[in-house]
Amino acid sequence: MKILLTGASGFIGSYFINKYKTKYNIKTFSFLKDDFSKLVLDNVDAIIHLSALVHQMDGATEEKYESINVTQTYKLAQKAKEMGVKHFIFMSSIKVYGEETDVPYHERSVCSPQDLYGKSKLKAEQKILLLEDEGFHISIVRTPIVYGCGVKANIRNLIHLVKKVPILPFYNIQNRRSMVYVGNLCHLLDILLGYSIKHNKVENIFLASDDEPLSTTMLIERIAKGLNRKIYFIKIPFFKNLLKLIKSDFYKRLYESLEVDNSRTKKILELQNPYTVEDGIVCMLCENELIDKNAKIHLTNKC
Repeated sequence: MKILLTGASGFIGSYFINKYKTKYNIKTFSFLKDDFSKLVLDNVDAIIHLSALVHQMDGATEEKYESINVTQTYKLAQKAKEMGVKHFIFMSSIKVYGEETDVPYHERSVCSPQDLYGKSKLKAEQKILLLEDEGFHISIVRTPIVYGCGVKANIRNLIHLVKKVPILPFYNIQNRRSMVYVGNLCHLLDILLGYSIKHNKVENIFLASDDEPLSTTMLIERIAKGLNRKIYFIKIPFFKNLLKLIKSDFYKRLYESLEVDNSRTKKILELQNPYTVEDGIVCMLCENELIDKNAKIHLTNKC
């Protein structure tokens, strides 16, 4: 099967290429470096569109999100259909549903995005679905936070915190947050590519997630275990309320829940994640060279 992959320099695209380069004939395209007008899709069977403007901590304009996440996506899907590509896989986000909630999101949950990133992803989904017909199928994969080799931002900051500070004020946090290891996400993409060949019509919406949601406390414990670090949790009076007041976004990520129930996706695709959460965390630490190389010998084949 010949595949076009966008976003190949990102950590999801890099992992997919490295893992599946012998299984698929993978061609890459960059909206930043390549000329879209010269893009030829002859004999391309499927497109995996990973390229996107992700959530920006320092903000980005609505026009920028529209241009990259909506317009570029639609133009690529439109060209794919015109040139005979059969399957277009779009990497979306759990953000299309909204923000933190105590009710797990599932494939048919009502979408109500709250930020510009989530709104742009939903708008892109809606536009490309209008192109679908019997000869051109759209698959949308919505993900929570993805972690693995090359992970940045919050997860990487948390890893460095655990490495440097043995006493942390995150005692017994009881939230539930879903994540997905990049190996499990790319396995879903692999299954989805094969499934589309065997079936004339499949569902449009798929959710990627590890099998086990974690609390913030549990996540820190798993990271510490992978790093072979001893940590101690303490309870500081007023810390939670103070954080909620001065750093509300940070508070939400630490204390509130954002859970994914992808049981429908698993049933449809007969999907089993190859990595547990613990495997994924240890592999992430290994791949980012954040632990002693001797500590990963037992997981060399698994990762």
